[in-house]
Amino acid sequence: MTAAGRGAVALVTGGGTGVGRAIARALAAAGYQVVISGRRREVLEKAAAELAAETSGQVHALAADVGDPQSVRALFDAIEQTFGRLDLLVNNAGVSAPGVPMEELTFEQWNAVVSANLTGAFLCTQQAFRLMKAQSPRGGRIINNGSISATTPRPNSAPYTATKHAITGLTKSTALDGRNFDIACGQIDIGNAATEMTQKISTGVIQANGSLAAEPTIDSAHIANAVVYMASLPLDANVLTMTVMATKMPFVGRG
Repeated sequence: MTAAGRGAVALVTGGGTGVGRAIARALAAAGYQVVISGRRREVLEKAAAELAAETSGQVHALAADVGDPQSVRALFDAIEQTFGRLDLLVNNAGVSAPGVPMEELTFEQWNAVVSANLTGAFLCTQQAFRLMKAQSPRGGRIINNGSISATTPRPNSAPYTATKHAITGLTKSTALDGRNFDIACGQIDIGNAATEMTQKISTGVIQANGSLAAEPTIDSAHIANAVVYMASLPLDANVLTMTVMATKMPFVGRG
């Protein structure tokens, strides 16, 4: 078994809804044994059953809170016990805070975003390293969901933007620290994928100049296909960063 081959084991955090679900669907269709995780067991189990039926693939649901070290350890222990290895981790789970002026955000709102988006990605990466270093064949791949906010913020998005900027640092550190253990790490920065979380983008969202404007979106399947490509590479090749975005969204240029 190789990290990019059929039958390889993949974990997609936040895999029950939105972009994560699209990624899980594409990986299952490509022949991966897919584990989806999230906090809501009933949502995960329903999604796993639907995805397995849609793809004729293997999709498994394991509930976990990525911001909780014990929950993450239990998640990876269950994967090791069930499959014996992990070939691909997609750190996709994430939340955002209300789009309000920075001074109105509560500490609890800030902490919730940091816990899910940054601490969660770190904890999962840490456990993936533990497993990928020890398994045979050794190694694997980690793909982080960076978002376009990893480079450029929207107004009133300090918690989300700060964590996504930090994900870029985590990606680079992971790629460096994994080099000697055949662990590759890359990042996909997503712009305006159409999901329930981004519905308001297509109807009107605040711009840098304070105006409201509807923005184009793209099918999340395009994101999923890009992840499958990144994952398909042999471990001696890596996509460090990739941006997949709606062509006409107001990202490139002056705000």
